[in-house]
Amino acid sequence: MSAMAFRPSSRAFALIVLLIAASVLGLAPILVRLTETGPAAAGFWRFLFALPLLTILAAREPGGVGAPSKWALLAGLFFALDLSFWHYGIVMTSVANATVLCNLTPVVVTLFGWFVLKERPHRLFILALALAMGGAFAMAAGADGGQGTNPMLGDLFSLSVAVWYSGYFLAVQAARRTAGAMRVTFWATLLGAPLLLIVALALGEAVIPAGPAGWAACVAMGVMHVFGQGGVAWALGKLPASVTAVTILIQPVVAGLLGWWIFGETLTPVQALGGALVLGAIVLAQRSQRTKTVQAAETEPQDASNGLK
Repeated sequence: MSAMAFRPSSRAFALIVLLIAASVLGLAPILVRLTETGPAAAGFWRFLFALPLLTILAAREPGGVGAPSKWALLAGLFFALDLSFWHYGIVMTSVANATVLCNLTPVVVTLFGWFVLKERPHRLFILALALAMGGAFAMAAGADGGQGTNPMLGDLFSLSVAVWYSGYFLAVQAARRTAGAMRVTFWATLLGAPLLLIVALALGEAVIPAGPAGWAACVAMGVMHVFGQGGVAWALGKLPASVTAVTILIQPVVAGLLGWWIFGETLTPVQALGGALVLGAIVLAQRSQRTKTVQAAETEPQDASNGLK
């Protein structure tokens, strides 16, 4: 592949940024466990420690921090809901159920694009989506874990995460039409921080980390948020939301590998197969988009000539 294919404006470069950002976000479950706080409180510290760096980076973009668009604010609301329901869903239901239901985001985004935006997906993308969901299910089914404290409510919470995260994806994509990635991420984070603190206090969580290790994990989450979510927001300005939603499924693959490496958690053959399916689905999703682009280019001249008749 030529060097021109990896210029900053290219789809290939956007995919590389997205893969790196999604891999960085794979640190989240590890760091949440190390924060020594409640689930929503961990999200609050993640946002709070991200804000200083986001402010600097957003100020460097054309137009600076500026004023938030309605889409950026909506992204912040969706992301706060996503983190709150995701963390509690994991506690209330089984790991398998939580993982599969949370990872329905690509399905929701694709269906929204298909029926609301009239963006019919390519057949190859449908295959990629099926592989991705099969991989997510295999990764969840291969993990050990109890049924949680309230399985039915936990299932509902986990299912809602797919809706919240899909809303976040679509809102960020809309916000990126008029603003830079860091400005969008800054405003979404600024709105989300107090919302998560309210949730943490309302549920009586431990908000303050118990020691230096917990504070270090909170700071690390802030840095992870800037480069992880900032990278995803940047890629959403270059790639379709449906393709991005499938690619982001590399997060649980990275999280599983880190859990095996750092905490010595067992990585079963079924989970390894699931990870391989997700990676294969990412390749297929990208190829389907390339095929769709080529077909559109081939159809254009024909349509133009028909219009001259």
